[in-house]
Amino acid sequence: MGESETHGLPERRRQDVHVWDSVKKTAFVLGTGLLTFVAFRNTLTWHLQRFWGASGDFWQSQWERLYSYYNGNELALFCLGSMVIPSLSFWMYNAVLMAIDLAGKPNFFTRYRIQLGKNDPVDPARLKHAVITVLCNQIFISFPMVLLMYPFMKWWGNPCGMELPTFHWVLLELSVFTLIEETLFYYSHRLFHHPSIYKHIHKQHHEWTAPVGVVSLYAHPLEHIFSNMLPSMVGPMLMGSHVTTIMLWFSLALVVTTISHCGYHLPFLPSPEFHDFHHLKFNQCYGVLGVLDRLHGTDLIFKQTKAYERHILLLGFTPLNQSIPETTKKSM
Repeated sequence: MGESETHGLPERRRQDVHVWDSVKKTAFVLGTGLLTFVAFRNTLTWHLQRFWGASGDFWQSQWERLYSYYNGNELALFCLGSMVIPSLSFWMYNAVLMAIDLAGKPNFFTRYRIQLGKNDPVDPARLKHAVITVLCNQIFISFPMVLLMYPFMKWWGNPCGMELPTFHWVLLELSVFTLIEETLFYYSHRLFHHPSIYKHIHKQHHEWTAPVGVVSLYAHPLEHIFSNMLPSMVGPMLMGSHVTTIMLWFSLALVVTTISHCGYHLPFLPSPEFHDFHHLKFNQCYGVLGVLDRLHGTDLIFKQTKAYERHILLLGFTPLNQSIPETTKKSM
């Protein structure tokens, strides 16, 4: 049911319809992603097994090899999976984005910029300050928090056990993690926008009205703890997850939040229009999936813009700011 079809309905009924539409959209996105991931995983595993001549389950054999390499040092394995590999994923992707942002000249990526004319090129001094802040957040907050996570995970289960979780269980865990993160991030994010808190904490993150990738972790220490770290950590802690699942989840979370902040709507990648609009307008689009924004009506302005129309997966190479341009007023 579209916006025009719900116009004549009572306000409560329209809200119910919008919420149900968001739930269906979220289920479709998650379901499609999971099915694609299943097919890709099965195909990739089959080819890797043939290539290396592995017997049995490829991923299980690789985990056992890694376990033996570290002589069963589970703390080292936990640090590798939950800290080192996700951090490398974050910085490798951001290194490419920073190189593009600093280049400045019109290039292949410039035409995909969401806020045209912004960060063209990015101010090197501002970017350097953001990088230093992010590194400090990771070294002095993220790493200690994940390290403290280890004894809890050991008490709760066996995070570095020899047997890997089944693929279907991993998919279930990732779905649970996503819903928990959406809930905790949305409400903590809105809390940091409260006027009595915003100017002291969250304003730092919003110094970038046109964000770049590394700004995803550019935040006040308290915000980094309660809005960046805890929403991602709670899911694995509740589920007693294996370190390999934690590695996959943390890596995905860091890459996705980087995409949301990168400032470019690139082909075949998730749309960053939703969160980019939040940086532009401040009081819209607080969540990740958009379900809670629809429920609480914090996406109403966003839905009246061209950014909402562009909030789709780009499956071609024509920039959406060209195929869906801003409406220009007719000259009198």
